[in-house]
Parts: sequence; C-alpha cells; structure tokens
Amino acid sequence: MRTLYDSESFAVLHLLSDVPHDGSLPEDAPRLARHGFEIVDKRSGKELYLDGLWAEMFQQRIEAWQERTPTQEEVEDALEGYAELAQNPVIVH
Repeated sequence: MRTLYDSESFAVLHLLSDVPHDGSLPEDAPRLARHGFEIVDKRSGKELYLDGLWAEMFQQRIEAWQERTPTQEEVEDALEGYAELAQNPVIVH
C-alpha cells in the first residue's frame, strides 16, 4: 500500500496486488486479486474503494496529473467528485 495523496480533506492510497513476498507476511496471507485505490474523505469520515475499470480510469487520471502538475485545488475538486460516491464509513485508518 502506498499513500499517493494526503491533505486535510482527502487521502488517496494505492493498494497493490503484486507486492513481492519479503518474509514479513506468511505465505498464505490474503492478497488482493488486482490493484485498486482507496479515496478517504476525511471531512465526512467515509471512504471509496476503486478497482477494476474504475481503478484503471483513476490510474489514467493520475498519469495525466504526472504529465501536467495540477494545483491542489484541481486535485481536491477531482477527489470531491469521487467522494460523492463514498458510502462506507472509515473504521480504521
């Protein structure tokens, strides 16, 4: 898991499925079937997990941001759009 973005309002985590086994977890530890992104709306205390096609589209947005560095306001506005879909309360973070 990697933190990609962290502000007062949002956190974005990239959860990887192909993390190499380094001995810190048992070999039979559960692993993700595919990568995904978790977007945490700190204001509402809710989170959204994107996987599959949603994760691929979000990955494309991140790649576009890497080519043209957006302002924090642009990033926050984009994350706000995703946060509107968030239904799950954040229990542990």
